[in-house]
Amino acid sequence: MSLSTSELEDLWESWGDLNISETFSNITSVDATVCVSAFNRRALLYSMCVLYTFIFIVGLAANALVLWVNIRAQRDSTPRHETHMYIAHLAVADLCVCATLPVWVSSLAQHGHWPFGEVACKLTHLLFSVNLFSSIFFLACMSVDRYLSVTQHRDNEGGVQRKVIRRGVCVGVWLLALVASLPDTYFLRTVKSTHGDSMLCRPMYPGENPREWMVGVQLSFILLGFVLPFPVIAVFYALLASAFTRSSPSSSSSTVEQERHVSRRMILAYIVVFLGCWGPYHAVLLADALAQLGLVPLTCGVENVMYVALQITQCLSLLHCCFNPILYNFINRNYRYDLMKAFIFKYSTRTGLARLIEAPNMSETEYSPVAVENPPQI
Repeated sequence: MSLSTSELEDLWESWGDLNISETFSNITSVDATVCVSAFNRRALLYSMCVLYTFIFIVGLAANALVLWVNIRAQRDSTPRHETHMYIAHLAVADLCVCATLPVWVSSLAQHGHWPFGEVACKLTHLLFSVNLFSSIFFLACMSVDRYLSVTQHRDNEGGVQRKVIRRGVCVGVWLLALVASLPDTYFLRTVKSTHGDSMLCRPMYPGENPREWMVGVQLSFILLGFVLPFPVIAVFYALLASAFTRSSPSSSSSTVEQERHVSRRMILAYIVVFLGCWGPYHAVLLADALAQLGLVPLTCGVENVMYVALQITQCLSLLHCCFNPILYNFINRNYRYDLMKAFIFKYSTRTGLARLIEAPNMSETEYSPVAVENPPQI
């Protein structure tokens, strides 16, 4: 038995598809086999609402704190804070992603109903998508910047040049993310459900080849969101770890060597967390795209597993908004100093302890491993 386009859309509606990015909608105009779901749809629905709410609360609070501390640190006008640029932009991107989640959760809790209108459908999706891409791109930029900060000779003139380059890269990242998000946003529409009066916010691709459009969007998201940035992150952090290994180990003190060991473990954590958050989702998305093209057999069992896997891995991918502040800020020693200055010692400017914290100004590689002669700070 096969489904028409409207019937297939209603089937996905009953499953409560969240549709929070262009790749999170898997509505097609191709025929599909009717399969009885082998999972509790209501339990999945409420579980997703709880998980997205958790990501919203934790991600919003953590990234807002990171952004606030970085803005306060910029007031010091010290060179070391120039490397906060990518960190601050990353926090803004993750913060905006989290800020859109209540809208999607509201729609999800109403079984896919979109009560906010078509303009809000497009704008919310665009805000989500642009910041999602930007977050991934900034992680890749940070891996390159950290490696170059350690391996290249640093001087005052070069510091000014790097500052200009970083600003240019940040502008380029936002523009690239905007361009990557525009095509699918253009096709977003609010359409009425064939069963009931609920409205849906979803892409409506050209009627001649909707399946090809959908698969193309999925593959472009896989390419820009994982295939290109992950090798950059993995390769440059691997080169950075190798630079620590090659750095005159015979003349290093035990303390410095211990710091290098910690830095290498942090580098591994950066790679593993990105792979763990984004790898499963893009793997399932690729399998779904191949199934839509008929290259992977799609039985009822596989269809049920793939749908649940898409929902779970979507949520897992957004956990990066919670992990990024921890990995790139909270476990950094100098960030904790800035945090203490912002809270604990706010009213202690006349005490010796406050002056002690104000005194040391690390090199501009504060948020990257520093030169091998000094203990590396990740």
